[in-house]
Amino acid sequence: MSLRFKRAFLVGSAAFAAFEGLPASQALAQQAATALPEVVVTAPSPIVRRHSAPPSRPATRVAAPARQRGTAPAEAPPVVAQPAPPPPGTLPIVTDQFATVTVVPNEEIRRNGGGTLGDLLNNKPGITGSGYAPGASSRPIIRGLDVNRVGIVENGIGSNGASDLGEDHFVPIDPLATNQVEVIRGPATLRYGSTAIGGVVSASNNRIPDALPPCATPFQSYGLPVKAPAAIGGAAGCMNAEVRSAVSSVDRGVESAVLLDAGGNNVAVHADVFGRNAGDYNVPSYPYQAPGLPFNGRQPNSATQATGASIGGSYLFDGGFIGAAITQNNSVYRIPGTEGAEFGTRIDAKQTKVTAKGEYRPDAAAIEAIRFWVGATDYKHNEIGLAVAGDPASDGVRQSFTNKEQEGRLEAQLTPFNARFATVTTAVGVQASHQELTAPSPDDPTSPINGLFDPNKNTKLAGYVFNELRFTESTKAQVAGRIEHVDLSGTTPAFVPGLFDLSTDPGAIGPATSRNLSFTPKSFSLGLIQALPWGLSASITGQYVERAPKPAELFSRGGHDATTTFDIGNPNLGIETAKSVEVGLRRADGPFRFEITAYYTQFSGFIYRRLTGNSCDDVSCVDPATGTLELNQAIYAQRDATFRGGEFQSQLDVAQIYGGTWGIENQFDVVRATFADGTNVPRIPPLRVGGGLFWRDANWLTRINLLHAFAQNDVAPIAETTTSGYNLLKAEISYRTKLDPNAWGAREMLVGLVGNNLLNENIRNAVSYSKDNVLMPGIGVRAFANLKF
Repeated sequence: MSLRFKRAFLVGSAAFAAFEGLPASQALAQQAATALPEVVVTAPSPIVRRHSAPPSRPATRVAAPARQRGTAPAEAPPVVAQPAPPPPGTLPIVTDQFATVTVVPNEEIRRNGGGTLGDLLNNKPGITGSGYAPGASSRPIIRGLDVNRVGIVENGIGSNGASDLGEDHFVPIDPLATNQVEVIRGPATLRYGSTAIGGVVSASNNRIPDALPPCATPFQSYGLPVKAPAAIGGAAGCMNAEVRSAVSSVDRGVESAVLLDAGGNNVAVHADVFGRNAGDYNVPSYPYQAPGLPFNGRQPNSATQATGASIGGSYLFDGGFIGAAITQNNSVYRIPGTEGAEFGTRIDAKQTKVTAKGEYRPDAAAIEAIRFWVGATDYKHNEIGLAVAGDPASDGVRQSFTNKEQEGRLEAQLTPFNARFATVTTAVGVQASHQELTAPSPDDPTSPINGLFDPNKNTKLAGYVFNELRFTESTKAQVAGRIEHVDLSGTTPAFVPGLFDLSTDPGAIGPATSRNLSFTPKSFSLGLIQALPWGLSASITGQYVERAPKPAELFSRGGHDATTTFDIGNPNLGIETAKSVEVGLRRADGPFRFEITAYYTQFSGFIYRRLTGNSCDDVSCVDPATGTLELNQAIYAQRDATFRGGEFQSQLDVAQIYGGTWGIENQFDVVRATFADGTNVPRIPPLRVGGGLFWRDANWLTRINLLHAFAQNDVAPIAETTTSGYNLLKAEISYRTKLDPNAWGAREMLVGLVGNNLLNENIRNAVSYSKDNVLMPGIGVRAFANLKF
């Protein structure tokens, strides 16, 4: 290092530390004497350090000795104080991951609400929601990538609905019953599958308990007999309850959930039930004029309702646990838009899901932990509407989707060993899944176009490995790989011409032909994290990821109302390859917290719907010179594409005032995506920039924030329109406090108000297929209350 560089480095150190409130001379002395800090982790890592309770639990709990879960101790162990949770509204920054991780903790979910994961995550840097049916059907889009490139899991098992088959399909994970949401990018996604190049949205809750609940309320407080000391922690049996509720003005919505946790004698159980009901939401102005539907200040055909329940339990034993749960999700929601309003289109969806998971830490020298996840799903939804607009007698099922899916993953984490140059921790796993999809249409079973696709099957078997190398306390690397074998079988017409008319030529589409396809995608990643002075953490990752085509991309041949397309699958598609690099710099502690990330991804054989310019209806496709029908013809094709962009968010505590802290926060995200010829990849989010002010103390949080989305003019050359920019102004105030259970019944309370779109602007979502005739909700206020008993 040159003398000039050393001087510059020391001067910069002093300046940064002075910003932190230290004199320059003291800063230089500390810099000379302090070693590089250790990296901090605030979210789960693929290499799991130890089994722990979910992060939503209170700061203190009765802790058990590491290897004494199944043996009742002679006396209760002491209560071990855990680190105090951060103040409300603190920006959660993850510094111990090899790529960006977005965390939405429990209290933020309770404050912001959202009927879908897409609604909840929509304004996070680098993330938008598909916004097809706000409040009912909105799937997260990460860095411009969606459906087949974004995985959605709950407690380690895929959501396994049909949201990746159509943007009008809901994701069967409700934020009302969710404790934390993480958006995982980079190498960690290889743990879940190769179809998660964009990232994985991971929702977690306590439906399968992994520890006894904390003893907030002994059983005797409810008039129940006192249990014997529990094997884990030696505490008496306990039961906790939580009520989550909210009302909203924009759609006259009501939502509520009740969650129960109980445990004793090595058994922990959980139950929850939830429901939401909302009418047509208010909009600033009328986006279109549908026949027979006069403007009343609301988005026609946008009402929604959802219900669900779950019950589960676990048995905890010496060194581990095993548990299972059964969950039911039901949703009935309407599809906003011109056609949806005219035909009263609505979706009636149901999913039954059985899941199990467990962990065992054997007393062995080579294996630290063995974990498994298993799930089985039975999903079905009916798309219901009028066959003839204005004719109630023609109301009925127009299309059905079913998905029967089974999935399992087994993982072993090996004991860390010293390889001299580094401490190496390895996790190896296998994953298998089987999926059967159908999409029949009752309108004309004899037609060669009977629904979107014929029944098909998708079977996967994969193995993966993560190697984490800790060179020093401040430097570590990860090398990960995954190999997967995919078998797909289905039926598709022998040929589908670009132009046809089945009403005059029934044989225009070739006869049904069975196809059996196999792919073996391989993926690899390499990452490095370096802890730096002042709590900084720098990372760089590189990935090579291959993805096999999905059944809808191979076998589709029919109208797809959600995307306003007539989809024609391509059974000759090959493997899609993505080569990406991401660099980041983060800081999680101190008065200035931030993360900045830049990424570049090169796709070879990017699979997308290629619009031909032809238009179609249910029985014909015509060229533009002949006329225009309601659906755009789209053929699944492959082209090379490049995605590049970046994200930034920060929070600065400026000063103390009135016993609390006030500060400023801001965010920025941009993604640019083009094909090899320079044309634009369709449906890419616009550039966004925002900021605001906050004040908080131990109990109160107040915040006001303005997010500006610029106009999106970089659109595909065919059938995609530009989108105007908008300003989204949001304000919130919340209060949380401990209560005296004897006086109030509850032991903890969180209440608040949130105002959204306070400027009442016309907001159109650039990534939504229905943006041209569906506005996002107008001005509204949400009041919420969360009580723990």
